Amino acid sequence: MDYIKYIREMVGHKPIFLVGAGTIILNQQNQMLLMKRSDNLLWSTLGGSLNLGETFEQAAIREAKEEANITISKLKLFKIVSGEEYKYTYPNGDQVYFACAIFYTYDYKGKLKIDNEETLELKFFEMDQLPKHINPPDKLFIEQFISEFKKGKVK
Repeated sequence: MDYIKYIREMVGHKPIFLVGAGTIILNQQNQMLLMKRSDNLLWSTLGGSLNLGETFEQAAIREAKEEANITISKLKLFKIVSGEEYKYTYPNGDQVYFACAIFYTYDYKGKLKIDNEETLELKFFEMDQLPKHINPPDKLFIEQFISEFKKGKVK
């Protein structure tokens, strides 16, 4: 069952909580993997909503496999995000308040492959040369991550 679709059938575009997991994936050159989303044409980290009964870690691993064809492991929790600043309206009018666990990892295996459904492009970026058009909810925690990374607080 597609839980979000089920909820949307009942509430339409009204705001809902969207519980999810996202992962900042870094390569050995400290470049960040971003995907260009098909729903709003903006860049974001890999991630998405939890399925019923799924843990944050399981969702992060599943989403990386679905969106980029890679297997991630050794997830480290960066932060939990929620609140008014994580309110978002999708292009189709669906309103959400995100409550998400954001992880980071250097550990991934597999060849990057676009899934042709959610992902239009996959690319590693230098942290000081990220694209301008980043998904608003992601932009907040990406900027915080880069700040903490530069201070040596995340490794």
